[in-house]
Amino acid sequence: MRSALSSLTLRGRAFIAAGLTAVICAVIFGQPALTRVGVLVLTLPLVAAVVVSRRRHDPSVTRTVWPRLLRAGESARIDLAVSSDRRRADGALLIEETLPYALGSRPRFVLQGLGQRWERTVTYPVRSDLRGQYVIGPLAVRITDPFGLVERRRLVGGTAEVVVTPRVLPLPAIPLSGGWQGAGEHRPQAFASGSSEDVSVREYRRGDDLRRVHWRSSARTGELMVRREEQPWEAHATVIVDNRGHVHRGQGPASSLESAVVTAASVVVHLEQHGYAVQLATADGAAADGAEHALRHLAMLTLSQRPALDTSWSGDQARGGVVVAVLGAIVPGDEKPLRRIRHDAGAALAVVLDVEQWSATRRSAGPSAAASPLHAAGWRATGVGPRDRLDSAWRDLGRAPSRGGMRS
Repeated sequence: MRSALSSLTLRGRAFIAAGLTAVICAVIFGQPALTRVGVLVLTLPLVAAVVVSRRRHDPSVTRTVWPRLLRAGESARIDLAVSSDRRRADGALLIEETLPYALGSRPRFVLQGLGQRWERTVTYPVRSDLRGQYVIGPLAVRITDPFGLVERRRLVGGTAEVVVTPRVLPLPAIPLSGGWQGAGEHRPQAFASGSSEDVSVREYRRGDDLRRVHWRSSARTGELMVRREEQPWEAHATVIVDNRGHVHRGQGPASSLESAVVTAASVVVHLEQHGYAVQLATADGAAADGAEHALRHLAMLTLSQRPALDTSWSGDQARGGVVVAVLGAIVPGDEKPLRRIRHDAGAALAVVLDVEQWSATRRSAGPSAAASPLHAAGWRATGVGPRDRLDSAWRDLGRAPSRGGMRS
């Protein structure tokens, strides 16, 4: 009974207050007719509360999200199908969807004319300017009596997920060197350059067929070399985003981390559109393969407490490929992992955020000073601030001469 009374609306509580007042006044002033009126007004919301509490209504809910993966600033469509197999007519239902604040206000719908075994489908849009993974649902069903004295709210149905990836900015084509890599082996080495007998070779491994030994290359290198097997070649690129907490400044959407995420997402999409097989790495190591998985990972990327960059992904897997690093502040201890990445990469480019421009003090020596440690390590690097255009910074990376580069 207590739960039934808790579902009284403001009108229902007003009816109870008015009924009690009428009964008390009738007793004080000796008015039996007023007593009957007071009892009627008092009883009506109580009866409605009992009737509504006994209504067991659990409609089936199905959500279809299109698309499930969208970029920040884009809209998704939610198709909400609500049905019931009850043999009893339900009258009208008020339904309200549960949405995170970032996706907008909660949509409400009134389903009327519900007979036996009914089904209704409603559609509404969602939109977010903030990246992240959001849960939609469950559905709140409100059941009321005809007089509006009682309202019960029940959560029914499951949930659905929407992933909002970071914004992607268009980038211009710049010349890149390196990047061509075979599936499953080291990158090819060019011996006897310019000859029609050029072949791709690698070091001899135990078990290799001796008929594959390339004697000319073996004589030149002093080690036994064998011809590679025929295999498909692909352009390979790795995008690194440094998400360590102590190298970034600011909070929320205005932080340097958000700028790093947008930069990394833009580079991932740009390289994928130009034929590169893209791998994403973070301060915690390899994160995702392919542009779609990389964007999904970037959508949920948070600050890491790791003190140093994890370079376990570098080596044979990334050797000879293009590496694009999106870095925060360069701190002591970063020189060694950055030199290792540069050593393994065919081409190493870096966008260095001048993170002090995102801090409250703004004690910055300028973007050029932020990128200078990378130049000493052999990287092609450029610094950017919060007001700099990413396409201009990307174009600056391509101005450095690159022997044997391709446009991307």
